[in-house]
Amino acid sequence: MKEFFYFSRWERRGVLMLLALILGIAGGSEVYLLHRDSRDEAPESQAEVLRTRQEYEAFAASLQRKEQEWQRRTATYDRIPPTLAPFNPNTADSATLRRLGLPGWMARNVVRYREKGGKFRRAEDFKKIYGLTQEQYETLLPYLYIAPEDTQQRVVQLYRPPVRRDSTERQFKYSEGTVVELNSADTTELKKIPGIGSGIARMITGYRQRLGGFYRIEQLAEINLDYEQLRPWFSIRTDSIRRIDLNRAGIGQLRHHPYINFYQAKAFIEYRKRHGKLKNLKVFALHEDFTADDLERIGHYVCFE
Repeated sequence: MKEFFYFSRWERRGVLMLLALILGIAGGSEVYLLHRDSRDEAPESQAEVLRTRQEYEAFAASLQRKEQEWQRRTATYDRIPPTLAPFNPNTADSATLRRLGLPGWMARNVVRYREKGGKFRRAEDFKKIYGLTQEQYETLLPYLYIAPEDTQQRVVQLYRPPVRRDSTERQFKYSEGTVVELNSADTTELKKIPGIGSGIARMITGYRQRLGGFYRIEQLAEINLDYEQLRPWFSIRTDSIRRIDLNRAGIGQLRHHPYINFYQAKAFIEYRKRHGKLKNLKVFALHEDFTADDLERIGHYVCFE
């Protein structure tokens, strides 16, 4: 029976309700047996019923004691006030986050996010932690510190091929005024743009594949490229963007997109289960996992077929 105490709080309550029902049935059987004709009643049956009832009552009492003990521990833990102090979400360990008042699962999520390469570059980024309430965020905001080195994104310098005056095999480059369509150019064509070599060309096409296409030149900053330097060389056709059908895509396909995190993908799936087909993204305007910027970016890559 010790495995019972590994159940969740709601599962334990369900078991208690089931036991109450069993006790009711046992009690009814006892009343029936006590009122039977004494000639048809066996003393052994009465004793057995009483013994069974006592066993059930003892077991139910032990469960209630465990439940009360668990509630006392939880209440005591919840009453422990957080210790507020300055912290950097990019370096704080789980113990520090717990002392600030965050629950254990939330502190672990922050650490995992950083371990996978995530970084908090602005105070507003910390607000997007799943489950963090507005009240908690406003309480921690005066103590939240982002180091200057964490606020800057590394910009990849465009490739500058050395000038080889004596070589007849110098790579061909487009002249100024040439414009390339960003969503259809392959790596060979991209390398013809001055400043773009093989590495940067692969970065552009790889990120374009993950996105489904670019809808504005500023998106190149997301892979740390100087888009202002590249702006004169590119045009963009948005009609070639590959879109995800929000009414059919699974959580794996949604999560694979750079603009959709796990919790947002789960929100789409849960909405479909509860309300049927999605018609637009407006229903998520007040959802805690989405900001206005999130919905604007995602809107370029989804459809509702």
